[in-house]
Amino acid sequence: MQLELSSIALLAVAGFLAGGINTVAGGGSNLTLPALMMLGIPADLANGTNRISVVLQCIVGLRGYDKHESLDRGALIPILIPTILGGVVGAVAATLIPNLYLKPVLLGTILTMTLIILIKPQVIAPPPGTPTLSPRENRRAWWGLFATGIYGGFVQAGVGFILLGALAGGLRYDLLRANALKTACALAFTAVALAVFVVVGEVLWIPGLVLAMGSMAGAHLAVKVAVKASQNSIKWFLFVMTLFAVIGGLVF
Repeated sequence: MQLELSSIALLAVAGFLAGGINTVAGGGSNLTLPALMMLGIPADLANGTNRISVVLQCIVGLRGYDKHESLDRGALIPILIPTILGGVVGAVAATLIPNLYLKPVLLGTILTMTLIILIKPQVIAPPPGTPTLSPRENRRAWWGLFATGIYGGFVQAGVGFILLGALAGGLRYDLLRANALKTACALAFTAVALAVFVVVGEVLWIPGLVLAMGSMAGAHLAVKVAVKASQNSIKWFLFVMTLFAVIGGLVF
């Protein structure tokens, strides 16, 4: 696929913004999917192509969080198991049925999270010193991660919000460490989904890599900002992004 300079610029800027948004909150694919479709790429190919960008931005973000000692390595395996299993189910489903049926579920979930942040912020942003839980200690969080993996494998947009709900709300991680684990989860199930989309021929590599270059730069910058930001700042950024995600979902 040949890209004009204006198309390259569009993808690079959309990728940069999305990489930063996804690394600290979620909803970046609400920018990148429309950007891909503006180039005439069908929705199914845009869905698959977008995964290149997400995988590479997650690698950059995860390395950054780990470098700043914000990643709970010991929690990775028990948290990744349900998300990867769900990702396989969701990616296979995405090749078989339209994704429009999940849109009401996504918007409802994000709207609920927005209200929780506004009305009862301690649920999503636990006080300092709150002990964390493992998925074995909170089975609802395990199934929440599995369901999130299904959604993330199916369609990427907005999955970060749902992951933060499971990790901060369910497993009681502060928002910085929850974002680090969210990035690891997103990397795991998105890599699985990307492999499925490659096999079925629903990935366009050139626009996907252009998008990824921007998103990797955005993720790199976002980690530097996130590790210095206060819990309260991250919480309110998350609140604003959830509002935009709901509005974007209603518009598009």
